[in-house]
Amino acid sequence: MRILLIASSFNSLTQRVLVELSDRGHAVSVEVTLDGAAVREAVVRRAPDLVVAPMLKAVVPRDVWTAHRCLIVHPGPVGDRGPSSLDHAIRDGVDEWGVTVLQADEEMDAGDVWASVAFRVPEVGKSDLYRNELADAAVAAVLLAVERVVAGAAPRPQNGEIRVRPALRQEARRISWAEDTTETVLRTLRAADSQPGVRDRLLGAEWFLHGGHAEDGLRGQPGRLLATRAGAVCRATVDGAVWIPELRARTGPGRPRACKLPATLALAGRLPELPELPASLDPGRRTEPGNRTWSDIRYHEQGPVGVLSFAFPGGAMGTDQCRRLRGAYEAALTRPTSVLVLGGQRDFFSNGIHLNVIEAAADPAAESWANINALNDLVEAVLTTTDRLVISAIGGNAAAGGVMLALAADEVWCRSGAVLNPHYRRMGLYGSEYWTRTLPGKVGEAPAARLVDEARPVSATASLAMGLVDRVIDCGPGEFADEITRLALRLASRDRLQPRIAAKKAEHERLESVAPLAAHREQELSRMRRTFDDPTASYHVLRRSFVRKEAPRRPCPDGPGAGADGSVDC
Repeated sequence: MRILLIASSFNSLTQRVLVELSDRGHAVSVEVTLDGAAVREAVVRRAPDLVVAPMLKAVVPRDVWTAHRCLIVHPGPVGDRGPSSLDHAIRDGVDEWGVTVLQADEEMDAGDVWASVAFRVPEVGKSDLYRNELADAAVAAVLLAVERVVAGAAPRPQNGEIRVRPALRQEARRISWAEDTTETVLRTLRAADSQPGVRDRLLGAEWFLHGGHAEDGLRGQPGRLLATRAGAVCRATVDGAVWIPELRARTGPGRPRACKLPATLALAGRLPELPELPASLDPGRRTEPGNRTWSDIRYHEQGPVGVLSFAFPGGAMGTDQCRRLRGAYEAALTRPTSVLVLGGQRDFFSNGIHLNVIEAAADPAAESWANINALNDLVEAVLTTTDRLVISAIGGNAAAGGVMLALAADEVWCRSGAVLNPHYRRMGLYGSEYWTRTLPGKVGEAPAARLVDEARPVSATASLAMGLVDRVIDCGPGEFADEITRLALRLASRDRLQPRIAAKKAEHERLESVAPLAAHREQELSRMRRTFDDPTASYHVLRRSFVRKEAPRRPCPDGPGAGADGSVDC
């Protein structure tokens, strides 16, 4: 079937629907469109058998949905209507939610139902939930709807209770630091963690707060800042505190949108003297039962298996994050383990360099160079580990340098719902992180060239088929960490593990004698340096557009595609 996806951005869900439908043999095209007229033009030009809108803010024109079957993916159960469906669900603390695939109709979210799939709602932020549990349910619902369309079935009308929820404006998202409990603050922050953020006043200015994590061990006057950790700030509530990883300055109408940044960087020059409280990576340390704290890097052991997990907002890894993760990795290598798992979290693995921090830097070219070198240092540390087996565990999406970080390991394990973007071209970059060795080494020279040149997302299933990953774990997002540990323990118990580690060391030495890592690094970084230092390079235009949510001043190469993080259109 010829299926046209129309979307307001080439976001994670649009990509997931694209790869899942393509894997099943459908001819799928994508049009990123911002208004009804563009929707009409795309449908005329593509002449599809079916139109699917995974994430569309524009209204489908009447003449389009009357002439073509158009399916709308709504992030709510049957009967739920409104543009802030998921925000309301998280803020209200529901345990279960749903995704509904509707026939486009005159009234928004009021069309007949083709499919609806429920999912559990864990205590995570909206964007994490959207990319994981919701995306799993949305794909299941879209596939079911398409099957029913192919079979000639008819949709059913919406019966039962109708709940029309208003758009959740900033006035309804406000935090009362003098009154709200930690759980209330967390729900408010989680319901807006990536977009739009929660508007608030802090240190004499207005900010949008992004992300929130509980802290039970610190106390203070409600609303006051108590400490910092890894770029985040800890702010007191009436019964505890929360860690806020990122802030975005409110710039006001007519001014460029500010970058979302690590909180301490955003507050530079305003931040009072606060204690920096690094989280311990000691695998033997245990916190008190029920106590919660936050860290973006964690390490634990179970017998011969060490697990070094990390979770950076948006999957972006700035210079500091790369250096801290490399330090944690090197510390993990001093432990008496035979298998080391890198990753294993439920959301983003990594999306490579931190474009927001680079954009906000006084010298973006210099920060780009520092960031790419720090990420290369981390990847090199993984590539040169020869005394144990290293497993990359991709629980969520990965892109660009993040995919190459994963490929540095001996095996790559991936959750079934992950989408990989193993390319850099959509951000105008040649690429680095030793990809010229690892990517052809995994899939072959010709397939590697296609992946980089075509710059398209790849499903977990397709990644396994081409050899990009070694194992796909079919489980829910919340089960991934335990399943990875169980499989790693099984691997560590095998008799042939030590001979395999010895063979790995010999192969590393052979490759170094043929084409040293240093040669790959020099060749890749020389190309990157020329781009960074060229003020006319498309990288600078595309980076700004991505970070500040602006339309690019020049077209994307070859139409709509993912940015460096694989999550939005150019």
